[in-house]
This record gives sequence, structure tokens and C-alpha cells, in this order.
Amino acid sequence: MDLTDAEHLARALSDLLHEARRSIDEGREPPELVARVTGHLGCDLRHVVNVAESFPSWEHVNLQRGTDAYLAAYSPGAEWAGVIGPGREHTELVDMLAAAARGWERFEPGAVDYATAATGPDRTTEVVSLGLVLTRSPEGVPVVLSLRGPHEHAGPDCRLVVLAPDRTSATATRDEVERLMRADDVYRGQVLSFQWSEHRGNDLVTFLPRPDLDAEQVILPEGVLGTIERHIVGIAEQADRLRAHGQHLKRGLLLHGPPGTGKTHTVRYLMGRMTGCTVIVMTGAAIRFVAQAAGLARRLQPAIVVLEDVDLVARDRSFTEDGNPLLFALLDAMDGVGADADITFVLTTNRADVLERALADRPGRVDLAVEIPRPDAAGRAALLRLYARDLRLEADLEPVVARTEGATASFFKELLRRAVLSALRGGDGAPVLTDEHVGQAMEEMLGEREALTRSLIGAGERSPDDDEEAVAFPSITGGGPVAGSYVSRLRLGFDGS
Repeated sequence: MDLTDAEHLARALSDLLHEARRSIDEGREPPELVARVTGHLGCDLRHVVNVAESFPSWEHVNLQRGTDAYLAAYSPGAEWAGVIGPGREHTELVDMLAAAARGWERFEPGAVDYATAATGPDRTTEVVSLGLVLTRSPEGVPVVLSLRGPHEHAGPDCRLVVLAPDRTSATATRDEVERLMRADDVYRGQVLSFQWSEHRGNDLVTFLPRPDLDAEQVILPEGVLGTIERHIVGIAEQADRLRAHGQHLKRGLLLHGPPGTGKTHTVRYLMGRMTGCTVIVMTGAAIRFVAQAAGLARRLQPAIVVLEDVDLVARDRSFTEDGNPLLFALLDAMDGVGADADITFVLTTNRADVLERALADRPGRVDLAVEIPRPDAAGRAALLRLYARDLRLEADLEPVVARTEGATASFFKELLRRAVLSALRGGDGAPVLTDEHVGQAMEEMLGEREALTRSLIGAGERSPDDDEEAVAFPSITGGGPVAGSYVSRLRLGFDGS
């Protein structure tokens, strides 16, 4: 047999095998999973249109809520079904159907796979991690919806799949699910933290309780809190009127000062004041997700994006050989938010002197910078009264105030905790703080062995290099050495100086 004859024979055998396979397939009852899907859609599997959309893993809970709302509107009695079979975790639904139809693999209806996702600081819900449901498009055409959650073998995203007899119906169904997702977004109005992972299934995003602080609990120099509130809360309250008069809403606030003076505490107060506002908190290395956070803030505005310890990321680009890529991500995110967006960027830092000039030189990134200084005598007394408000106190606090010049709020909080511990050692009842207990705690914390502790919590030991260099930021109050900017020396003393 020559080569040509061999080729003809091979082609004939291939055609014969193909016809035999087709005859077997046509004469065999389709598997139950395939029969359910094609019977509902009213078309052969070869004509099924597949439209899919992927979402970040932390959107899984919103995808479930959007799908639930869709089913409630268009198929109230629809029931979910699962799929069992080899490799189902990483095989697309349409591929499972094709493999089952050809007899290559056995994929059959089974139990739905569920996972748990957070819907609040202390609330969870069940989400479908692998399942499908027979429903109809908004126009009434039969379609199949399928949800798949993130999986180590299938990737970090969650996925919506729509099977339909035509593309128009599939696309309309997908778009309606997405619209319902956004209409009932679980993150709207919540306090969120972008982290490495979420302990209840929402990877990257964690829910936090909204702080509840009174203004009396924020000990700052006179006028400072009012300035901050006018800039953040005041603009939010007048957002519609400002927008109607062509004024921008996006704003940036920088809180800077020594460690432990109350920057984070002030931010927590603002979170509590803005009750209807979405808050996204990012700290340290998590700022690498600032692009995602800014996108979420745009979607859920009014919103506040809090960037704590921003000096860890926004150092002058000359400090690093690679030009600080995280800084570029931060600047791009801040610039990418439109001026008319009701979004506030709140930055905190212990080192305003090392911040990248680009944060200051571009108007609209930071338009108000406020220093949170170490408290003077009146401030220290107010802090002691605040932290002792729920204690039985018989000690004279004046000597404490006199001996703690330069100390911060963190120092006084720890001082009273140690005094309470000392009082508890003396009896079983409610502790009564005396001069002896407070004095013992003072000697302990001011002793030589506590030098590192004092440095960490702020006990007033300062070097000549502690004063921050002036950094120019755009001003909303006007004035300054350069037109449109001012030197951020809002060092309002506790005595009004």
C-alpha cells in the first residue's frame, strides 16, 4: 500500500468512526443535567449561547444578592441545583454539559455548594459557590443562571454565567443582575477595611463597626475639631447646593503630628459623624489596593477613604531606587476621582516632613492639613478626666499633669490602666484610685526600665529633631507664601496660641 492509499484509508476510517459516534449519540438519551438545561432552553446544546462575567472575590456577596433579587422578580419559585462530577471545581458549566452529552465525563445534578460571606461586622449570609437555576430573561425567554465562587483551582474571582437560546436574552439577563447588584450593594454606608483577607469569606474587604464618639471625647486644641468638621462634614451637608453652583466636592485632609496625639481617634470621630457615608480604611501595605478602594468609593459615594500612616507609602520618591510604585498608585487613585465626586481622602502621618512633594503640589489632592500636637497642661488634664470618667478616683491629678509635659493621649491611657491594675491587687471590690496607685504607676512608667515604652506611647521625651519641617499644602482658607498654597503650620496650642 502506497502513501496515498494509506491516507485515503485513514480518512475513511475517521469518517466511519465519526458517523458511528454520531449515531450512538443520537440514539442515546441525553444525561439528566443536559436534558434539564436543553429542555428548559428549548434548543440543542450546540446552539446554546454562553455569556459570562467575572467579579472580584469580595463581590461574591453582592453577586448573590443581585441574583436573589433577579429571581424574586422574574422566577419567584425557581430552585437552585448543583453539579457533581470530576473536576467540576474548575470546569465551566458549558464544558461540563458538552462533556456529559458526549459521554466523556459524568456530570449530574446534585446538591448546591454554598459558602459563607459577611454582610456586616457581625452578620453573615450563605452564597452559592457552585450551582445553577432555571429562570427567564427580563423579556420572558428561558435562560439558565449559574454562579461560581472563588476556588484555589479555578482562580480568585467569582463568576456569573448565563446560558440562553440567543445572545440578546443572555446579555439582558446579565445586565439586569448587575443592575440589581448595584442597587442593593451590601457595602453601601458601611465602614470597611481593605486587608489581605477576610475572616468570613469576603477576600480583601472586612466590615468594621462604626465608631460612636462624642465631640467631648476628642481632646484637641480649641478650634481644631471645628475646622476639620467644617471641611469634611460641612461640605457633605451642602453637597447638592455646592454642586449646583459648580463647586467641587472632592477634598483631601491631612492629619499630621507625633505618634499618639489622637490622629486616628479624630478619624474615628469623623466616621461616627458621617453616619450615611461609606468609609474605606487602609493602613500600611494595604494601600497597594488604593485603586480598588477608590473605585469602590466612586460607586458608593458619599464616601471617605482613610489612608493611615501614609508616610510608609508616600515618601518622597527619591527615597527609593524604583521610584516608589505604591506612591504612583496612590496619586493615580486620588487624581482619578472626579472633582464633583463626594469623596474625601483622609491621610494621617507621623512624618509630614518626608511626604512626597506631589501630594502637596497638585491642588485637589490635599486641600487642608492640620497638625495634631502634643497636649499642653489643660489638654493633659482633660485627657486624664476623659480616661478616668468611669473610675472611682480619689487621687490628685495635678502632680501628674505637672510631671508629664509633652506626653500624649496614649501615655495617659496606659497610666490609668496600670493604676487600676495596682488598685485591683489590693482588694476584690471596685477599684478606688488613690494617690498611691497613681504615683506607683507614674514611677513605673517614668523609670529607666520603661524608656522604650515611653518612646513608643509618647511620654514627652523629645529630641531636637522631633519638630516637623513645614510642608506646603493647598489651602481652602487662603493666604500663604505662594499663591494658592500655604505652609501647613496649623499648630493651634491648647491655650489658644
